[in-house]
Amino acid sequence: MAGTEAEQTRGAARRRPVILVATRIEEGRMHKTEQLAPNECGARVFIDAILAAGGLPVQMALTDDEDVIDQYVALADGVAIPGGPDVDPKLWGDTKPYDEALLCHVRDACELPLVQKVVAADKPLFTTCRGTQMLNVAMGGTLDMDVPNVPRRPGSVHHDHADLLTRTSHGVEIEPGSLLERACGSRGYQVNTAHHCCVKDLGEGLVLSAESDDGIPECIEMPSKRFVLGVQWHPEYTWLTSEPDFKLWKAFVAACR
Repeated sequence: MAGTEAEQTRGAARRRPVILVATRIEEGRMHKTEQLAPNECGARVFIDAILAAGGLPVQMALTDDEDVIDQYVALADGVAIPGGPDVDPKLWGDTKPYDEALLCHVRDACELPLVQKVVAADKPLFTTCRGTQMLNVAMGGTLDMDVPNVPRRPGSVHHDHADLLTRTSHGVEIEPGSLLERACGSRGYQVNTAHHCCVKDLGEGLVLSAESDDGIPECIEMPSKRFVLGVQWHPEYTWLTSEPDFKLWKAFVAACR
């Protein structure tokens, strides 16, 4: 019996935790005279980062059916939400005109309840870029939709925070004692960047744990939960070259075990 228990323990240690990955969508293209259906998909770099960190990524369907979302959350050991289009400002009551081409309503309808249910279940949640913005909005926060015009830290070098994924763009300054510091093992390092929106008013229970070196919010987390971490950069593109970024993925997967 003791041998069987030891084998079970080793098997549990080898088991990869199930990481539910929120789905991106690409519009269908024309094939000759046929209109192909849209694709529900995930970026390969995002999936590879989870695999390399020891997780078992499972892509979810893009749905607003809350019963289905409940079953996904029950199935998952943790949830990861990637970047993508802007979050609709109407979700926090901002009714000013906004470019519809920058939005994705089907992702909003899926990810808003998904985030709320994952947080309520206290399951590990890791978000990047748009995912982090959705985390803040789902908790009742707001966004600034125009990073280029956000006031910068006096005397700092002004970064444009856009269109650098495979190489670093600016430094981040990390709050001591934060989940982010514990996860990446650093008080600050160089990250990539590709966003024109950022966190403004923090959602309920969230704290700011990192800013760029010119003062733009770069990471939020929820100290009351086991592991809720949202970064504004894209560690899925840099985990092979940045040790702190790979540590983020490993810390997330470890929290899901």
